[in-house]
Amino acid sequence: MVAEKWSPQPYSYEELLSLDRLKRAVMSRVLDRVESMMGEEFPLSPERIAGLLNDEWQRAKEAVRSSPAAREAFRGYLEGAISDQLDGLIKTDKDELKAMGVAEKSL
Repeated sequence: MVAEKWSPQPYSYEELLSLDRLKRAVMSRVLDRVESMMGEEFPLSPERIAGLLNDEWQRAKEAVRSSPAAREAFRGYLEGAISDQLDGLIKTDKDELKAMGVAEKSL
């Protein structure tokens, strides 16, 4: 097989803002890659296309994971989840903590 004349494009911040934008970006990259391969490999099998799609999807997910917006959103999610768990622990141990001098509200 002849080497492909294709190189992956980095994802822009705007492409990672919503699922519909991400879908369009992944589709565009997969179509570009398939078109670059059609000179040597035509028609491409459904399995080959699925493999290209899966590869690009993994690249897209990695771009999302490494984006500052994703880290900020995950921190917000974590704050809510941890707060809920902490409220449960406080409720469970409230009387014990009060008996040891922990005030309900700070002054």
